[in-house]
Amino acid sequence: MNQIHFLDISFMYNGSPQIITPVLLQDEHEMILVDCGYPDFLPLLQEAAHKQQLTLDDLTKVIVTHHDMDHIGSLAALKRAYPHLEIIAYECEAPYIAGQKTSLRLEQAQATLDHLSSGEKQHAKEFIRFLQSIEPTEIDRTVTNHERLPWCGGIKIIHTPGHMPGHISLYLIASKTLIAGDAVVIENGRLKIANPSYTLDMQEAIRSVYHLLEYDIEQLICYHGGSFQGDVKQALRELLQAYDPTQEVLNG
Repeated sequence: MNQIHFLDISFMYNGSPQIITPVLLQDEHEMILVDCGYPDFLPLLQEAAHKQQLTLDDLTKVIVTHHDMDHIGSLAALKRAYPHLEIIAYECEAPYIAGQKTSLRLEQAQATLDHLSSGEKQHAKEFIRFLQSIEPTEIDRTVTNHERLPWCGGIKIIHTPGHMPGHISLYLIASKTLIAGDAVVIENGRLKIANPSYTLDMQEAIRSVYHLLEYDIEQLICYHGGSFQGDVKQALRELLQAYDPTQEVLNG
């Protein structure tokens, strides 16, 4: 029994409706949450699980794709509510999630202050205070590129830097499913690189999409956009052509 459950969570952010899609992976012995939303999203996660006839009381692990606030915001609350949880992240992400290093998103926001107008600066300072409020959480286990985890039919770790240096995507071997995190997003039915303003290295992000073409992907799940409908490989090729038209993208 290897199952994938979509926890679509709708909410308002800065006056705009938003949806994120954390994922629950389940087999006979494990229930694994991939990413966990903004701070104070624990009740929303619990409600989304309940709609799938599931309870987070059965959670065994949380895998974090990277340390952005919408992916780790409720991690500390989850660990308090379910102390048995094993928290898993890529090796170079662990110090940021644990608060041992300053968040790269916080550093990015602070670096922009001197270049903003007074009105923009006020919004930026509010964003900085929000980032500073994210609770750190100790990581129980770190993973490396191409590591294969034995649960839920096999989970292969794919290092997909660009959005952040330690960003990972997950390839579910049994179902040929890719959980992309923020390596790609869905906008108006098409795949795109996540918001360039929040992608720390666009060239790395494009190279990461090339790496995804190496995998036999039948289902693609984006944190922003949910499940992609259509030919995944072709959509990835079209994305690469749009961002990097000088390069020939291999078919197959």
